[in-house]
Amino acid sequence: MATAPSIAPKGSTSVVRKTYPNYKVIVLNDDFNTFDHVAQCLMKYIPNMTSDHAWELTDQVHYEGQAIVWVGPQEPAELYHQQLRREGLTMAPLEEA
Repeated sequence: MATAPSIAPKGSTSVVRKTYPNYKVIVLNDDFNTFDHVAQCLMKYIPNMTSDHAWELTDQVHYEGQAIVWVGPQEPAELYHQQLRREGLTMAPLEEA
């Protein structure tokens, strides 16, 4: 037995909630920033960044060419991206996660 499709009553509205997208802050490898400088910048500007994690990410940047150093809402992502770029790090453009 087939069932009829359900139809919303006239005048009813449906609210679809969409979450804001997260953005990735990505540091790229280059030939002029030292390991120490990259790690120090990550610890200085990325919240809750530990020394061990900063060095892991720095190694990833060096050996893999890039590392995602932070993911989150657009506004703080823009701030961290700008701060790291001002320190001379080579940054990929922000992209949605």
